[in-house]
Amino acid sequence: MGLFENLKSGLQKTRGVLNTPIEDIFSGRKIDDDTLEELEEALIKADVGVKASMEIVEHLRENASRLKDFSSVKEFIKAEMAGLLGAPSPLVAFGEPPFVILTIGVNGVGKTTTIGKIASKFASEGLRVVLAASDTFRAAAIEQLGIWAERAGVELVKHQSGSDPAAVAFDAMEAAKARGADVVIVDTAGRLHTKDNLMEELKKISRVITRSMPEAPQEVLLVLDATTGQNALRQAEIFSKAVGVTGIALTKLDGTAKGGIVFAIRRELGIPVRLIGVGEAVDDLQEFRPEEFVHALFD
Repeated sequence: MGLFENLKSGLQKTRGVLNTPIEDIFSGRKIDDDTLEELEEALIKADVGVKASMEIVEHLRENASRLKDFSSVKEFIKAEMAGLLGAPSPLVAFGEPPFVILTIGVNGVGKTTTIGKIASKFASEGLRVVLAASDTFRAAAIEQLGIWAERAGVELVKHQSGSDPAAVAFDAMEAAKARGADVVIVDTAGRLHTKDNLMEELKKISRVITRSMPEAPQEVLLVLDATTGQNALRQAEIFSKAVGVTGIALTKLDGTAKGGIVFAIRRELGIPVRLIGVGEAVDDLQEFRPEEFVHALFD
């Protein structure tokens, strides 16, 4: 199965919530207040978000006179949704190495697995990667990251469980510079129920990374679980205020009917989605391509 087929398969639940109702709404019916209201409901049900949904509906209302059939309406909606997402914004190592990715997110979103898959991708491109096991709160997280490091053939810097997360990040930075590494990926804890403590911890890790290398971290990647819908949007707001999120990896899109959260994140927070997860395999973590994503939702 190719990447697009994987994406299409992964978005099956969201496509059922979004595409089928749109076909039902507009097939053989004209654009009027009733159909526009039904469209807005369908978009919100798929977690596209109130602002984005209202924007799409309003633009459709403004252009109703030139859209003569269902096919033209569908193409218009697709173009509007692709436009909301903007241009692709992939995760690419840039600048003087090492390129540092500070990876954040609550427990259970697939953060460590996402890190492992990113490490595998960079390693397959011939880059030397160092992983920092800065989620010292959970021994299991250190072990899991170690398994991914071994699988991807990359280096791991770790301390004992319960040690200072910032110290691990600093040691990883120093090791990466000494060894001529290209990429450092820092794992972190995600205990949102102790939110204030967690945010202070993340700020400290970020400061320590910057102390080792002034321009780092170049990427603050927030991992979100798509199945949590609007709660993912709330998490993005909290983390963004604390540490300035630069990009999002959205996992578990294959397990939800709420894949529209991609649109809500982009419209309401302006943070680019860089990666999406549509399955368990390494290749199922894909670069986010907006037009392809919208195409997979509808066709």
